[in-house]
Amino acid sequence: MRKIIAGVFQSLDGIMQSPGAPEEDPTGGFTLGGWVAIPGDSVIDAHLGSLFDREFDLLLGRNTYDIFAAYWPYQPPNPIGDLFNAVTKYVVTSSTEPLGWANSVAINGDVAAGIARIKASEGPDLLVQGSTRLYPVLLAAGLLDRLSIMTFPVVLGGGKRLFADGVAPGTMTLVDSKVSSTGVIIATYEPAGPVRTGSFATQEPSAPEIARREKMAREG
Repeated sequence: MRKIIAGVFQSLDGIMQSPGAPEEDPTGGFTLGGWVAIPGDSVIDAHLGSLFDREFDLLLGRNTYDIFAAYWPYQPPNPIGDLFNAVTKYVVTSSTEPLGWANSVAINGDVAAGIARIKASEGPDLLVQGSTRLYPVLLAAGLLDRLSIMTFPVVLGGGKRLFADGVAPGTMTLVDSKVSSTGVIIATYEPAGPVRTGSFATQEPSAPEIARREKMAREG
């Protein structure tokens, strides 16, 4: 069975939108595109190399696919572009318009079932890039195997988030971490089951605490 591995760029406040350039995704009035355009270093280069130095296919949402399809086929030969052009691109889309980028396959209808079917098939691992709308589906269906997050030292204040409201709750185990010389935190996680809850309380609640809880329950 294939694994589904996600590589994410995000800000300190969890924004993923338009990391590469201002024109990439200005929807919703987002004006800070291009926020990952800082110098790299050996730590970042090694991490990105670990994502792309193995066989993989791409799993993309339609918006990210359209961004990539309008960019990578038109670039001079380069290692990442050559890989992206050559691999199979599985694209979650509700549109019936043809996918013009070579080696592209549409996933229509039941998204979770379609992804699960591809995950169960023979082939290389599936690498997710961008595609914020895929994460609620992947997490709710238990399809995500590994999540690698590069958190950049910038606060954007709003935009499309990695974990938006409504995402399935769950616990993650940290399997690797490092920090670049430019302050980028690179953390890799694997799902580890449901959220475990508890309490630090060591004695019965006081009367004011009980009143506080009742007030919060009334106010919703």
